Amino acid sequence: MVEFALPKNSKISKGKTHKDKSGGKKLKEFQIYRWNPEGDQNPQLDTYEVDMEHCGPMVLDALIKIKGEIDPSLTFRRSCREGICGSCAMNIDGLNTLACTKGIDEVKGAVKIYPLPHMKVVKDLVPDLSTFYAQYESIKPWIETDTPPPAKERLQSPEDRAKLDGLYECILCACCSTSCPSYWWNEERYLGPAILLQAYRWIIDSRDEHTGERLDDLEDPFKLYRCHTIMNCAKVCPKGLNPAKAIAEIKKLMAERMA
Repeated sequence: MVEFALPKNSKISKGKTHKDKSGGKKLKEFQIYRWNPEGDQNPQLDTYEVDMEHCGPMVLDALIKIKGEIDPSLTFRRSCREGICGSCAMNIDGLNTLACTKGIDEVKGAVKIYPLPHMKVVKDLVPDLSTFYAQYESIKPWIETDTPPPAKERLQSPEDRAKLDGLYECILCACCSTSCPSYWWNEERYLGPAILLQAYRWIIDSRDEHTGERLDDLEDPFKLYRCHTIMNCAKVCPKGLNPAKAIAEIKKLMAERMA
């Protein structure tokens, strides 16, 4: 009989429970994924009680309070606290989102917090985004031209500028890519929704003169065509963008130039 074993560190065990010691009456429970690469223990789910009478309304407020007042060893990324930088992307209540824009009152019962799914974990809630950023670099996210630069800026009509709406707002939080099963299974080869949305942003920029080369770079069985339009990416995007639509537009451009 064939036996299958789960990878090392894949099983999550019950961790420590940190009871509220302040005597607060409005308590909220947070269950947080913990893993330290310096040890050989499996990940664990630690439980923290937080007095909501002395905590901000967002999940990130609670994480900062836990780290500052209860457990300084808790590790997570955060920066702007305004849904702009994308640093605090994580899985909260089963959905990829930003901790700084996720209201605690949106979650019934205990707030369960995990790192972005299907990525290597650096520590606790911090995922390893090395591959993600390397893929972003691979699509050359800047204007490429052959003509000499003008004396001032490269002009663009209001109509052409409007084509970038719904694309340039991407903050590269990776919520969409890490919610995509195709990216889970083919992370090394499929670029994923976030990077393909960014690729389309430069493909349709009227100031860019390397559209053909950009499409050539995406003409690959895995880079582009692993998308099956299940729309997880659009569902979780904290900026309300639709990467699946951008991917479909790239496929359309590919088909048009082959006609």
